[in-house]
Amino acid sequence: MADNSTEKGLFRLDLEEIAEQIRNCTKCRLSGNRTNAVPGEGDGNTDVLFVGEGPGAQEDQQGRPFVGRAGNKLTEILDSVSFQRSEVYITNVVKCRPPENRAPKTDEVNSCIPYLEAQIAEINPSIIVTLGNAATKTLLETDEGITSTRGKFYSWRGEIQIFPMFHPSYLLRNPSKEKGSPKYKTWQDIKKVKKALTSR
Repeated sequence: MADNSTEKGLFRLDLEEIAEQIRNCTKCRLSGNRTNAVPGEGDGNTDVLFVGEGPGAQEDQQGRPFVGRAGNKLTEILDSVSFQRSEVYITNVVKCRPPENRAPKTDEVNSCIPYLEAQIAEINPSIIVTLGNAATKTLLETDEGITSTRGKFYSWRGEIQIFPMFHPSYLLRNPSKEKGSPKYKTWQDIKKVKKALTSR
């Protein structure tokens, strides 16, 4: 039998047990309108965890993260440095779709953040890539926007590094590839992540 206890003797759930709790969760208003909760997916032993804001319409329908247009863009970003989606773990701050894809409210984030915390504890990644404002502000506990925080490493709770990047949906609205554009900067940023992981 697997030992699910931490060094402090606290019970810790594995990723599938966390996912099951998420699928059955009714802690906030978002659960009332969902088709499917979206716990996350990928390699539970990965060194890099990608965290977005919340599921969209396609994700709500399929119960999987980043499968719509923004998901295709994320896959393109990963492919640019030879990352496979199956090699990383992808999730969101909130696990149910906010109505009309609005930003999650503070109480919704507060209800859902224990699930993300549990996932981080189980995966124990070297790097957490936060995609966009909501994920970055939540984990870094900052009011600074993504424009000023992206592209830099921040030490977080010991050995984990947080690395903010633009959300893929932002790149869809800003498709220019010119030097200095959000898309150009994102392609530089993912190279930094890859380099940091390969140099460990």
